[in-house]
Formats: sequence, structure tokens, C-alpha cells
Amino acid sequence: MKTAARWISALLVVAALLGALAAGGNAGPSAPAWSRPELEYFKAVNAAGPPRDPQLLFLLMAQYANANMQREGIDYFEALLKEFEPRLSERQKSLYLAAIGLLRAGHAGEVPLWKRIGWVRETIDILERAKRSSGGEIFVVRWMSGLVYAQLPAFFNQRQAALADLAWCVQNADKAPHPGWLREVYYQLASLHHADGHAQEAAEYLRLSGYTGFGKPITLTTPFTEDPAAGHAFSARRIAEIVPGKVYALSGFEFTEYYFVVSDDGRELIGIDAGTRPDSAKTAYEALRAYAPQLPELSAVLVTHAHWDHIGGHKYFRSLNPRPKFYARGNYSDEIALETGAPNPFYKRFFGSRFNLDDIRDFKPEVAIEGRTEIKIGGTKIEFIPVQGGETRDALLINLPDARVMFVGDFIMPYLGAPFVEEGNLSGLLDAIDIVAQSNPRYLLHGHEPLTRTFASVAMLAHLKLHLAWLQSEVQAAVRRGAERASIHQANLIPPGLVAGDPDAQIPYIVMRENVINRIYDQNVGYWQADLQGVDHLSRADRGSLLVDYLGVSERQLASAAERMIADGKYELAASALDWTRGRFPESGPLNRAERLSYLKLMEKYQEFNPFKFIIYAGKAGMELPRIDGALRAASSAAGLRQTVGSGSQAPYARESMAARNDR
Repeated sequence: MKTAARWISALLVVAALLGALAAGGNAGPSAPAWSRPELEYFKAVNAAGPPRDPQLLFLLMAQYANANMQREGIDYFEALLKEFEPRLSERQKSLYLAAIGLLRAGHAGEVPLWKRIGWVRETIDILERAKRSSGGEIFVVRWMSGLVYAQLPAFFNQRQAALADLAWCVQNADKAPHPGWLREVYYQLASLHHADGHAQEAAEYLRLSGYTGFGKPITLTTPFTEDPAAGHAFSARRIAEIVPGKVYALSGFEFTEYYFVVSDDGRELIGIDAGTRPDSAKTAYEALRAYAPQLPELSAVLVTHAHWDHIGGHKYFRSLNPRPKFYARGNYSDEIALETGAPNPFYKRFFGSRFNLDDIRDFKPEVAIEGRTEIKIGGTKIEFIPVQGGETRDALLINLPDARVMFVGDFIMPYLGAPFVEEGNLSGLLDAIDIVAQSNPRYLLHGHEPLTRTFASVAMLAHLKLHLAWLQSEVQAAVRRGAERASIHQANLIPPGLVAGDPDAQIPYIVMRENVINRIYDQNVGYWQADLQGVDHLSRADRGSLLVDYLGVSERQLASAAERMIADGKYELAASALDWTRGRFPESGPLNRAERLSYLKLMEKYQEFNPFKFIIYAGKAGMELPRIDGALRAASSAAGLRQTVGSGSQAPYARESMAARNDR
């Protein structure tokens, strides 16, 4: 019985953006619904009917699990399954059953001891039903059962089932939503072999997972990489042929994407954007040359906008012989002046310690684009279309009308500019969507891999524009009423028609909502806010003084309060309180551990849902996340989850055209 009571000490948590799942945490009292607008949003979306995109179901499960509201989540999903069951296929039922099983696993520690063994066995039965309903062929279902079974004690006789499920996931990695799902598979295989005393196998699986040791307090299935020197990368390394033999996309080599186009006459190579640093530009370009050695020499680099991560590698490309010609928007220098004044700690966390601001200060294009311009390079017709865009004032759409490919840079960056710089233009974004729609490209290629996946369709963007315009109006009205920013977020603003009638825009809208609210509020409120924020100039140390000097909170009491906040899923509150008092108890082990855990849980909460928060919280937690290894290649999964192309040590770069994927 005691063994059974301990099996779920590391409770499973699921956190998925565009299909990612996660695990970890301890159950505790549920947080008030008003403090979880994301949870309420996904409840509304899932209540409208079985979602066309199953990641919406898992995103709701993630919010319940991360908030330590497993019991509420179980009840909610059971009610949905009962209501929708007559409309569900067996495969759809398997997703609901798997979600219920995983949430039950997370709740097991709260079940009275005398009922716990029965609860666990019933959970196993539910997961087995899920596998039967899926035909044993849906990756997420096998993944969930494998993770649960791997953490069960020998009492339940599920070790072989765990190994079978995890091995199936490795062998069927092409059915995973993306390579990050293999992190936990490899980690659990490492844990099983470690427990059996197989040190060599355990070490190899641990290396493949990207984790550096056992006993981690969270689970991250994201493909993100966090490296102090190289910075953040959004995806596993890959080279994809968007148009076979014509347009190449390089992902995962650093913070941004690299694109290359072979001219129509086959004699010139055209680059789109120059990356963040010369060293990463060199690595990416040499990888392309190794992948396609027949490519012509690089003759031109076209810049979508002059942000750090799109021009920082220009010195490497200028070192090539022959030297390529750079094209950029005429007002590029205004953008460089703005970003060189940004706070240094932020860009180091995003781009790594190797990043040097001097690499962007001396950027100057040979050709400055002042208005809408059409040129030809090697017979390829190229349209430069200046727009305000949502991120920078120097946004430049680069359209290849004959190939129906448009490089849009970061015109729809969800943060409406870098969050730590005073920029961003929602109205410019809405206007730019109309311009993109007029060109009607088949392929929209963004400056970052998650953007290309999330904002892939011109038709979806047209719908999203209406929802964002509605949100803009609502936020501006709230600002005029004197509402504080937190209350606007907690209002769970959902445009009419989005939940019931516009499934393709549901994930793009929630990806953007928080950031749009923040940017509009920032641009419409002065440094004195209606709730008197900014009227005073109290520091973090002053707030710590309130707790310690005037309320008499001791180190022990603060540690206890932080534990309660973390158990309630109030990670931001715990992190803030501990940050205020850091100077009072700088050597406190319990407080330092609680603070790190709060940031790790925030990483877990926002992985692939808000990547920039993930980066900041990883920096605060001191978390390094090596690139996940393994040979991965994405294809359509049985569940229909969205895919990306993965890569690894056995298959360095996957060969697959976007056209082929779109035509499936």
C-alpha cells in the first residue's frame, strides 16, 4: 500500500502548444477560475463540440493539470465524453479517455489510501480502453499510457507494458506532433533502465532526452533549446524543401529561420534574412551546402526587417566570395536605433552570450527599398511590399508571385514587437493582412518556425483579423473605463462567432490575445495608471520590507506560503513574493528552491504556448535545455495532429517538401 501511495509522487501534467504535452507537480487546492483565463478559454472552445484540432483538447487538459485542478478536469472531461459520445468516432473517444486517464494519474495522490489501489487499477483500465479505441496507433495515447505505466511500482505489473508503449513511440516518432514529444519517452526509458541497474542504457537514453540528470521536477516535451551561449532555438534542426529544388527552409539552427531561393535560371541563390549571429549563419549555410551541394552561389540577401535576429549574421554572408548584395527597407536604421537601446539582459537570454550588438550596429544594405518595388534576380520576379506590420516600422513583405511564396518576416509576431521594446502596431498588422490576402500566396513563410505553423493560411488570417479588431475595441473601451490590465486578462475576452464558427482561428487567437491586450494597454495608458500603478516608485526591496519588517514574515513562514502558492498553481504570485524578499534571505535554501520551482512550473505552463515567457522563465530558473537527439521525421498522424519535420543524429536533415505535406 505504501508503495502504491508513492507511485504518483511526480504527478503528470500536460502542457501542449500545437500538440506538446508535459508532466510534474503536486496536487493542491484548486485556484479560482478567474485567475486562469486560458483555462476558461479552452473550456469554452471544447464545450462547443469535439474540436477539429485535437490539440485544443490537450491544451485544456494542460491547464487543468498545471493548475493542480485534476479532480475538476476529470469531471469536466467525463461530462464532455458523455455529452459528445454519440458523435465521436472510436479514435476521438480514445483522446478523451487518455486525457481522463492522465488526469486521474495526477489526482491519485489525493485519493484516500484505502481506495488508491482500486483507483490506480481503474485508471489502467481507462488507458487500456483508450489504446483499444485508437487501434494502438495514435501517438498521444501510447505516449500517455507509457508515461503513466513507467512510473507505476512493480506491484501493478505494468513495466513490460510501459516498455512496449515507450518503444512503440520511439519506433513511430513520425506520428508524433513534433520531435519534442520524444523528450519524455527517452527520459522514462532512461529511468526504467536506471532502476534496473543498466547504467550504460540509462545514460544513452538520458542523453537522447536532452536532460542532464534524474529527479527533474517538471516535464518538457517542447522541442525548444535553451543554451547560454547560443540562445534559444524553437525547433529541432531540419532542412525542408518548401518548393522542391526551389525554396529551402532551415529551422532550429538558432532563434530565427533561414530561407534560400534558387533563381529561375538556376544560376543564383537568394537568401531571405541573415540570422542572429555570424557563427549561426555559418553553421546554417554550411548545412545547406552539405544538403544540396549543387546549389549556385549566394548572390543576394533580402531582409524582411532589421531586428537583431534577422540581420545579426550579415557579416558572415558578406565574407563570402562572391559577396552577396543586401536589400532592406529604407528606414532600417530607425529600427536599429530603437533596438540598440533595448535592455541588454533580455536579448542575451534570447540570442545567447555569443550575440554582439555591434553585429547589427554596422548593418547597411546596398539597396534600400523606399516603396513598392519589383525586381528580377536570375529571372525570378520578386515584389518588395513595404507595410507597417505588427512588429516593426520597417516591415517588408517579399513576394515571389510565380512560385506563390511570400516571405512575411515577423509581420504577425504575437507580441506585437519585442515585449521589452516600445514598438508594435496592431492597426498596421490588420492592414497588412489585407495586403497579404490580395497577393494570395500559397505559402506564407514567417521568420520563426512556430509562426509558420500557426499562421499558415491566408483565409485564416482574414478571419483572425476580425477577431483581433474586436479585441482591440474591447480593450480600448476597458482602458477608457479605467480597468486595470489584470482584470482585462481575467475577463476571458472571446469574440462572438469564434468558438462556434471559426475553428481554424481558435489557437491563433489565444496565442495572440494576452500579448495584444498587453501592447494596447501599454500604448494607451500613461505612466500613471487608473489603479495608481506608477504613481509611486516602490521597489521590489520596498515590497519585501512590507512582508518582513512590518508584517513580520519569517523565512519559515515565507517558505510555507510559497509552497502553498505553488500547490495552488499560483506560480507568478510565488515567484513575485520570493523575488521581493530575496535580499532579506539570500542564503536560504528553501526559498531559493521554491523560487526555482515556481519558474520551472511557469516554463511548463507556457511551453510552446508563449515561447518568450518560456525563455525568460528558463533564464530565471537557470535551466539549460539541450537539443533533443534522435532520428525524427514527421508525417501525418492517425489523430490528424499538426506536424513538423524533425531531424537528429541518424538523419541530419529531413527531405520533404511543404507542397507534399499540404497535398496529403
